[in-house]
Formats: sequence, C-alpha cells, structure tokens
Amino acid sequence: MQITPVIAIHLAAALAAVALGPIALWARQGTTQRPRLHRAAGYAWVTVMVATAVSAIFITGGGPRWGSFGLIHLFIPVTLGMLVMAFVYLARRNIVGHRKMMQRIYIGACLGAGAFTLLQGRLLSHTVWSALGLI
Repeated sequence: MQITPVIAIHLAAALAAVALGPIALWARQGTTQRPRLHRAAGYAWVTVMVATAVSAIFITGGGPRWGSFGLIHLFIPVTLGMLVMAFVYLARRNIVGHRKMMQRIYIGACLGAGAFTLLQGRLLSHTVWSALGLI
C-alpha cells in the first residue's frame, strides 16, 4: 500500500488535530483563561477532526473487513456524533459536558485511533517502525 492523496489528507488532518487539541484544551485551563485562543484553536481542531473522519471513509486496507470498512472505521461515526454532542452541550450552556466530551474525543479519536495505526500491518506502522530501524 502506498500513500495516496486521500491518505496524505487524512494523515495531515490527523497530525494537525493531535497538535491543536492540547492548545484548545489548555487555553481554558487554570486561572488565566484565553477564550479567544480557545475558540480559534477549538474551531480549527473541530475542522481538522471532521476532515480526518470524512477522509477516513475513503481509505481501505488490510485486516478484517466489512465491505471496504475495517474495525478502525468505527471511529468515524463515533467521532462525528461526539462532535455534534459537544456542540449541543455548548448550545445548552453545559460547559462541563462540553469539556468532558471534547477531552474524550481527543483521547479516543486522536490518541486511541492513533495508537491503532501503529499496530503491525498498517501503512503508518511500517513507515514509523522501519524509519526507527525496528523492522
């Protein structure tokens, strides 16, 4: 398998999400809050998360499949649904619910799904581990 344009878009959006997430979360922590930074980083993060999820629909690969979808594709509806719920919480002024939802999306979709991509047999896994000389 090679890096196609869809995989490149997906990878770029996912890496941007991993980088932007902590900025958005940090901007509302502690005694010094930065609402403008939080909002800007948050909207940028949501945008790249949607791009990551949508681009994942068009990626196929090895492993157990149902049609062209594998187990990792279950993150797509879960991520999009949780993003919608985070904004529903925000619209209802449930800041605690919004915060918890966004933290869970970051941990599950960015870190959890990212960890799955490093499992043996995946394109990114092969690239990373061979670059480190571990394969």
